[in-house]
Formats: sequence, C-alpha cells, structure tokens
Amino acid sequence: MKTIGLLGGMSWESTALYYEIINKEIQSRLGSLHSAKVVMFSVDFEEIERLQHSGNWDKLGEILAKYAQNIENAGADFLLICTNTMHKVAPQIETLIDIPIVHIADTTAKELLKDGIKKIGLLGTAFTMEQEFYKGRLSKKFDLEVFTPSQEDRELVHKVIYNELCLGECKESSKQEYLRVIDKLSKKGAEGVILGCTEIGLLIEQQDSNIKLYDTTSIHAKAAVDYALDN
Repeated sequence: MKTIGLLGGMSWESTALYYEIINKEIQSRLGSLHSAKVVMFSVDFEEIERLQHSGNWDKLGEILAKYAQNIENAGADFLLICTNTMHKVAPQIETLIDIPIVHIADTTAKELLKDGIKKIGLLGTAFTMEQEFYKGRLSKKFDLEVFTPSQEDRELVHKVIYNELCLGECKESSKQEYLRVIDKLSKKGAEGVILGCTEIGLLIEQQDSNIKLYDTTSIHAKAAVDYALDN
C-alpha cells in the first residue's frame, strides 16, 4: 500500500471527510483492521482565505508548495490537494515536488466520461466557477461542455461556502437555494452537476436532487485509494 499525502485544512471540515472516506474505503476493500497510510499537513485556512480574496496566488503557491514538500519528505508517495480552488496553484506545486499530484478535476472528469456525460454544471467558489484553471481543464483536456450559474447565483454559492459551510454551518435555506441553482443548470442543458467545492457535499446529497451529482470530495478520496492500492 502506498502512502497518501493530504494537503488539507481548506477547510478542515472537508479534510475530515477525506480522512474518513479514505479509511472506510481501505477497510471495505481490504477488510480486517486495515486502514490507510496517510501523511497530512493541515493549514490555517484564515491565512489562505485572505490571500485568495486579495488575489495573491503566487504567495499561495509558495506556501502550499512548502507544505507539499514537507508531506513528500515525511514519506508520502503521492499528493492530494484537498480543495478544488487551490488546484489553481497545482502547476506551481508540481515543479517543486517529485511525487505526483492526483488532480481533483481529472478524477472527476473521468467519472463523468465513465457515465457518458458530456454537458456538466459546475458549482464551487467564484474562483473555481469563473477562472480557467478548473473549467478550462475540463473543457480542453476532457472535451466537456461546462455550465456555470448566473453571476448573481455564483455570488450566492460562493458566499454560502465561505460564510457557512467552511464554518460547519448547514442551513436549510441555503440548501434550498443551492437546489434552485442546480435546477437552473439542469434546465440549461447540464446532464449532471459537479459539487466543485469540497464542502458542498456537507449541504447537498444525491437524494436531494433528481439530476446526477458528482461530489468531488468523495470522488477524489476514492481515487486516492485506487492509487494507493494500485500495484
């Protein structure tokens, strides 16, 4: 079994889910008392969030690359960045470590293609929904047509993530707003919707919607297990 490297804390709420999903999946596949070999570094998200909203992505890349190096030096065989948004600096991190990064957008896209989906809605932070590092990767690398909400709805989705979900708050009113946005994406032609922020799965589950939902936290964590057990 390979050792999984987790770069987490963005937010810790979803990083805890990564750890839980990975270990449950290892135990399910291997049985007995098996659990995952994990090296984790968890950041102070307050520092990260301030730099995100000030647009200082170069500094963020430097910080996360340093932590990724710590994870590598501690014995991890590969790395997961436990957040969709911070994959914006994945290329910068990749140049400074020798272990591979299992990319969250790639693992999600492979699930979509496996299901025959070509038109996909995307929810996440404003950075993820609006910038090319994520939706551009989906369209250019995997030939997916990506739908995002209106500007007003993008602002709502973003606000709920930072002001509620990252603080562990799951409000019914916000859930209903998210379901409204998902329904609008479906009506635009989306065949499924990516929950492209690792906290959204705390608020929305598949049973809440008639359209297929792709929870990136679960997909990414299970992909880590695949990689860890691949001989």
